Amino acid sequence: MKTSEFVSMLATGIAPTHPRVIARRFATALFLGLSGAACLMVALYGVRGDMPQMLTTPLFWLKVAFPLVVAGASLFIATRLSRPGADTAFGWIALAIPLVLIWMAALIVIIAAPSALRLQLVLGSTWQVCTINIAILSAPTFVAVFWAMKGLAPTRPVLAGAAAGLLSGAQAVLVYTLYCVEMTVPFWGVWYVLGMMAPTIVGGILGPRVLRW
Repeated sequence: MKTSEFVSMLATGIAPTHPRVIARRFATALFLGLSGAACLMVALYGVRGDMPQMLTTPLFWLKVAFPLVVAGASLFIATRLSRPGADTAFGWIALAIPLVLIWMAALIVIIAAPSALRLQLVLGSTWQVCTINIAILSAPTFVAVFWAMKGLAPTRPVLAGAAAGLLSGAQAVLVYTLYCVEMTVPFWGVWYVLGMMAPTIVGGILGPRVLRW
C-alpha cells in the first residue's frame, strides 16, 4: 500500500472538530457543576439567614471575589491543559496573584490585631468543618470537569487533573460563601485555600488514571 493510500484510508470518515469544542464542554461542565453544588449546599447546609444584609457589605463581595478570581485562573489553566502543547504560564501567574494578595492581607490583619485575638481570626468558629464542606461541594464540578477533559486531548494528566480539582474547589468555595458565616481574611486565606487544595490533590492523583487517552 502506498503512503498516500494509507493516509487516505486513515482520513476516511473523519469529521471535523467544532472550533469551540473546548469552550462548549467546559461551559456545560461548569453549569452542571455549579447547579449540582448549589443544590447540594441548600440540601445539606442551607443559606445564610442574613444574606440580604450581606449583599450590601463590601467585605462580603471581597469574600466572593477571591474564589471567583481563582476559578477564572484555574479555568484558563484547565482549558489550556486540555490541548497538547498549550502554554499555561499566564494562567499560573494569574492564579498566584489572588493567593498572594489574600495571604498578604491576612498577614496585615493578624499583625494589626491584638495578640489575644489573632488565633481566633484564623480559626473562626467553623475551621473544623470548613475544608470538608468545601470538598463535599466540589464533587459535582469535579466529576463534570473531568468529563469535559476526558473528551479532549490532555497530554499532562497530572497537571490537568490538578487543574480540574482546583477549578472544582474554587467553584465550591464560591457556592459555600452563601452559607459560611466567617468574615475574616485570615480565615479565608487558610481554610478556603485548604478546601481548594483537597480536590486539587485528588485531581492530580486521579489525572493519570482517568485522563489517559
